[in-house]
Amino acid sequence: MKLLRMNDKQQLLEKIEEALSTVRPHLVTDGGDVELVELTDDMHVKIRWKGMCESCSMSGMTLRAGIQEAIKGKIPEIVGVEAVN
Repeated sequence: MKLLRMNDKQQLLEKIEEALSTVRPHLVTDGGDVELVELTDDMHVKIRWKGMCESCSMSGMTLRAGIQEAIKGKIPEIVGVEAVN
């Protein structure tokens, strides 16, 4: 497995934040938000739900259909996205 160099990882984190910014307005409308927690060396993104998203029954679908698709659309190398809360 190839480890990410620090500036490569920083560029990927910036792209992930850009992707999340496309989804955030929809989350904020419903009283929620999402926070980037980590990009692992094996290209998994970890996020944390905030606000109403923490207890929303639709957060799993939002994770797969909204957040994961937005991130993988910008960075196809991402293997997966998971919530840590």
